[in-house]
Amino acid sequence: MRPTPIWIIVLTVCIAICAGQWIGIQRIEFGIARIVLLPLVFAFIAGLLMIPAVVPPLRRIMGEGAGQRASRIVGAAVMPVIVVLTASIGTNIDELVETGPALIAQEFGNLGTMLLAMPAAVLAFKMGRESIGATFSIAREGGLAFIFDKYGPNTPEATGVTAVYICGTFFGTALFTIMPPFVASLEIFDIRALAMACGTGCASMTGACATALSEEVPAQTELIGALAAGSNLMSGVSNLFIIIFITVPLAEIYYRSLAKIRGPQAEVSDV
Repeated sequence: MRPTPIWIIVLTVCIAICAGQWIGIQRIEFGIARIVLLPLVFAFIAGLLMIPAVVPPLRRIMGEGAGQRASRIVGAAVMPVIVVLTASIGTNIDELVETGPALIAQEFGNLGTMLLAMPAAVLAFKMGRESIGATFSIAREGGLAFIFDKYGPNTPEATGVTAVYICGTFFGTALFTIMPPFVASLEIFDIRALAMACGTGCASMTGACATALSEEVPAQTELIGALAAGSNLMSGVSNLFIIIFITVPLAEIYYRSLAKIRGPQAEVSDV
């Protein structure tokens, strides 16, 4: 099977974008809560419907390796969004300084990811050491590289982190578009806290989250962009150190404790 020509990838993206823009912004009310579906979500769905893995007959048109070739340009494609967000840091520097401690403290959110997800992985889904790679963080590029370096590419831990990385690439951005306006509509959290939560160390997720929040609270667009960009920068710089010295060592201890509760009969994936 021939490799996918780049012009087919570009055409597919353009069709998905046009479909999303044609549908436009849709709002769904749930009592006091509200979900805002941006064109990005519909473009994502349209893109899924045009890949051979979902619609096998398209393999004859698309060829092989479309996903791999497209993934190489994702980073470059989302950088203009991050540049726009980062540009708002200067005009909101006082707010960033004021929220500095919160920006640093939120990096420990990876502990919450592990504490909540690992019991489900080990006890409910009977996963072995794959659960360490799958739950120590949201598994973006820095975490992926560290797990591969520490455990090796052909290990259960590498399998776990790779699976979460792929799922995050496909579904994370769409989820980050839907959840922020929904949570903001509940009026439980300060908009600044939600903006800082957008910064995950992943450019596409951060951009989608900040855009969705800005649509829900347009009066705070510039502040949301500044806090999201600052948080994203902080995540990229500090998250790797937290992973190395805190979350992965704790994940090892946590996994061994949960494995004892689960019992030795389920240790198949550890072999």
